Parts: sequence; structure tokens; C-alpha cells
Amino acid sequence: MSERTPWWRDAPPSRPRRVSGGIQIHTARGSVAQTWWSARFIEVLESLGVGGRLARGRTYARAGQTLDLRVEPGAVVARVQGTRPQPYRVRIGLRTYGKAEWTAVEQALADDAWYAAALLAGRMPPEIEQLFASLGLALFPASGHDLSMDCSCPDYAVPCKHLAAVFYVLAERFDADPFEILALRGRDRETLLANLRARRGGTAQAPDAPQATPLADLLDTFFVAGPSEASQLPPAPTPPDALLDQVPAFPIEVRGHRVVDLLRPAYRALGDG
Repeated sequence: MSERTPWWRDAPPSRPRRVSGGIQIHTARGSVAQTWWSARFIEVLESLGVGGRLARGRTYARAGQTLDLRVEPGAVVARVQGTRPQPYRVRIGLRTYGKAEWTAVEQALADDAWYAAALLAGRMPPEIEQLFASLGLALFPASGHDLSMDCSCPDYAVPCKHLAAVFYVLAERFDADPFEILALRGRDRETLLANLRARRGGTAQAPDAPQATPLADLLDTFFVAGPSEASQLPPAPTPPDALLDQVPAFPIEVRGHRVVDLLRPAYRALGDG
């Protein structure tokens, strides 16, 4: 009796059970990722070279076969409906960073006002990837070895089409909220932004570089005499135009003359009167 190819190798792929209310990605064709950060994440999946499973994974994602998806520190957990009655359990793991590592990241972000402003506005600046790298850390997984992938389906391949579907749904989640990437690494949006605000607001001013106080903040007390100690000698007379020496320089001139110089004769005339 001649050997025959096992039946499961020749069998056409079965259709998954249709679901209602699943998570359906919005791109009907072409690239799923719409931003640079989600594209970087998809690059990892496409670098694994799993061929047709990518196409079937996109089909699952576009058909809404992913029932639910939850992003946690270090893991993405989802359920994907396949051909069997029971949905498959999918988990994608990624290493989180500890307190010391995130302290270094947050301080580096807070030290540069541009990074802090972009993140507080909900944007992910492209240079943030290099900032992580400068600290010896990686924002995105560099290859499949950086990810742990598991699915309860009987498929021997990793990633299977169910894992691939979750990758594509996750990429669209990243498009809508780039902070999900940081949450995967262990820092949620609220904690990160609160820490950035605290670090930006708590930056101490160097003692040899005092900040000039705006004139508007001094108006209420500008003409109030400060405390003085009693003296045996009569106080020296104050020139009537001495007040002008305390006024910050105006950024404009009148016919080549400073504004305080134009006001000085008037102050002296009032003092003499």
C-alpha cells in the first residue's frame, strides 16, 4: 500500500465562525499601519517570514474575528474566534522596564522641553526611539525573539493566523493611541504624563542664574516701601528718577532714544516741584 499525504495537508482551509460585535480594523486594503510607530511594530511581524499566515491574519482582523483585546504592562491578551466553537486565547508578551529604567527615561524626556510638549499633546516624536536607545533600552521589539507568543489553537506555527490578527488589531490601536506602546513597556499614559509634569515643574533654578520677574507681577507692590532698619543718620535723599532704574528695559525705542531716558526729565521736574 503506497504512502499517502496526510489528509490535513491537502484539506482546504476551513472558514472561521462568523462573529458579531468583534474588533474590526478599518483598512480594507493596503497597509494596516497609518503612523510611523505602528508601522515599526508591524515590521517585526513581517520580518518573521510566516507567509500566508499574515494574509489570513489580516483577513481575520478585517472580518472582526478578534472578540476582545486588552493591553497590560508586558502583555497583550485577546480572544480570537476561529473554526471551533470556543474562541482561541491569544497572548503576546513583551519585557517591561523597571522603576530605575523608567526614572532614567522620564528624566531624559523631561530634560528636553520638546519631548515633554509633544507627549503632553498626545504625539509620539520619532526621535523618542533614539532617546530610548541612548539609555540602552528599546522602545519597540527588534525581532520575534523579543516577543513571547502563545495561542490555544492547534496550529504548530508561531505566529499563527490568530496571533497575526491580534498584531494587526494592535497596530491600529497604536495608531489611535501611541501611549499603548509605552503601556506595554510598563508605563501607562496617566502615570507618565503626571511624572513628566512633576519633573518639569520641579526643576530647580541655578543660584547664579536667577529668573527675572515680569513687571506685571510686581505692580501690586512696586510702590510699597520695603522694611528698613532704624538709623542714627538721616536717610540720603532719593533722586526722583531713581524709580526708572528699576524698570526692566523696554524692547522698543522712540526715535533712537530709550523710553526711560525720555521719561527721566519729567520725573525730575515732578521731584523738584
